[in-house]
Amino acid sequence: MQTNAKKIYDLVNAEAVYTAKSDLRQYLTGFQSSFGYVISDKNGNTFYTDTRYLEAAEKQLKNTDVAIKVLERGQTAYDLLSGYKQVAVPVAKTYAPEYVRLKEMGIEIVDSLPAFTQAMAIKSEEEIASIKAACEITDKAFIAFLGTLKEGVSENEAAAELEYLMRKFGASGTSFETIMAFGENGSVPHHETGNRKLKYGDPVLIDFGCKVNGYCSDCTRTLLFGDKPENSDFKKAYNAVLSAHFAAKEKITDNITGKQADAFARDELKNYGLDKYFTHSLGHGIGINVHEFPRLSPASDDILQNGMVFSDEPGVYFAGKFGIRIEDTVTLEGGKVISLTNSDKKLIIL
Repeated sequence: MQTNAKKIYDLVNAEAVYTAKSDLRQYLTGFQSSFGYVISDKNGNTFYTDTRYLEAAEKQLKNTDVAIKVLERGQTAYDLLSGYKQVAVPVAKTYAPEYVRLKEMGIEIVDSLPAFTQAMAIKSEEEIASIKAACEITDKAFIAFLGTLKEGVSENEAAAELEYLMRKFGASGTSFETIMAFGENGSVPHHETGNRKLKYGDPVLIDFGCKVNGYCSDCTRTLLFGDKPENSDFKKAYNAVLSAHFAAKEKITDNITGKQADAFARDELKNYGLDKYFTHSLGHGIGINVHEFPRLSPASDDILQNGMVFSDEPGVYFAGKFGIRIEDTVTLEGGKVISLTNSDKKLIIL
């Protein structure tokens, strides 16, 4: 079976491709590990690791085009690369001391990151299947979680419950640290989940996701824990964000820029006089990493293409009061947006 290692080697067109970063290694081999190096050259692809991963790697990479070798005691990446005159590395993800050491060895350095960015942006059927599975777990966990919210619970306790449910339903872990924001804390888009306790009438903003086969989901839901007359402004803003979310979903197609995609949601919020409260970008690519290419932002010239997976997440934030964000993980298929997270987006009042 051919892995992505040869695909990247062919795209880079260098004597050898050296990859040490865990996310890029995983993309090359499909194997997840915290340590190791992949070297691809004209003779093939080799994953160098230590005995901690040998058994698992041999099992998973059996019958693939990736050979496995255990590093000898004291052997370093520089020893492995000493016979090459030209080596490709992901320059922006390479630490300066490593880069300098390779240069001092007389090695010509080629940047492999553009090839990774290009290849990883378009997901295979297998990759989309893994992301879809993560999204299905995300939806299932959210529905189950709603029944656990009780007055007096802390943000940390609620986040722990949601993360437990995602693992219970089959996730290997979370895509990122869960954001659980009660009341006024939702006005900070990336609020640090803390000890604020849930009160009747609070808006609740939850940004969460999980992993399956190393691939991420990303979802945000905003709801009300009980209703009060003073929530009327929240409800109006919620309807505006929901309208912006669907405007983007309905209008985005292939071969437009990230800038154009972002404008669909931003212009819809402008119709409600709320565009100035939309303080971040519409979305980002999702895959092995929860933030990948493309960028859907006011400054992005990235071209959206079929097979890409990204987020649709407009939001508005009112300092000291509340925040609202509605996010789905979506993919482009046949020039149309297909949602991979599908839990209800209508305003939930518990």
